[in-house]
Amino acid sequence: MESLVRSLVEKQLADPRIKPAARVLSVSRPAIKVVTEMEVRDAGLGGTVLAAEDAIVTAAAADLARAWGVTIQRGQPVSRRKRKIAVGADHGGFEMKEEVKKLLETMESTEVLDLGTHSKETVDYPDFAQAVAEAVSSGNADLGIMVDSAGIGSAMTANKVPGIRAAMCYDAATARNAREHNFANVLTLGGRMIDVSRMREIVTTFLETSTGEERHAARVRKIMEVEKKYRKG
Repeated sequence: MESLVRSLVEKQLADPRIKPAARVLSVSRPAIKVVTEMEVRDAGLGGTVLAAEDAIVTAAAADLARAWGVTIQRGQPVSRRKRKIAVGADHGGFEMKEEVKKLLETMESTEVLDLGTHSKETVDYPDFAQAVAEAVSSGNADLGIMVDSAGIGSAMTANKVPGIRAAMCYDAATARNAREHNFANVLTLGGRMIDVSRMREIVTTFLETSTGEERHAARVRKIMEVEKKYRKG
C-alpha cells in the first residue's frame, strides 16, 4: 500500500500542470518528494524528518510520527549532512578502535568523532564509554561505537546515560537484531574477543540496518518507560 501511495503521488507531482513539491529530506535517506512511514521509521524514536514547506505527508506517516514522537520539520530544503559516528576505546580496545576508524573513513557521508583513548596506556573504560554515550544522547553524534577488551562493561556504562540503548554485539546477526528490534544507538565491541574481519561485519551491519517496524518500536518504548520511571530529577 505504501508503495502504491508513493507511486500515485509522485506521478501526480510529475504532471507539468501541477507545481512540484520541494524536496523532502530525512535524516537517513536521499532527497524525496513524499514523507511516508518509511521516512518516519528511518528517523527513529524521537527523531526528525526534514521536509519542505509544501511537502506531502501521508496519513499513515503522520500517525506513525505521533506514535513514535517523530517531528516532521517543515522549512527550506537543506543539503544532506554527513552521519557522525562517535568512537571510543580504552587501552584494551585502542588497536581495534583504530581499525574501526579506518573502516568508517571508507564509508561515504560518514564523519568520525574520535573521543579517545589515543594510545595503549592504561585508562578506565567507563570514562570513554560515557563520552561516547553522551555524544549520542546530546545529538553531537548520530550513533556511537565503543571498544574495550570484552565490550560488556562499556555497554553497562553507556546504558546509564539517558536515551542510550547500547548493545554488545559479537556477530552480524546480533548487530542486525540490535538495530532492527532494539533500536540500538551505541554499539560496543570486545577488541580482544573478535578479529578485524568480524569487526568489519558487525560494524557494517549495524550501520546499514534501519530501525524496525511499529511492533518493535512499541517494545522499545517500554524500555524507555523503565528508564523514565527510575530517572531522578
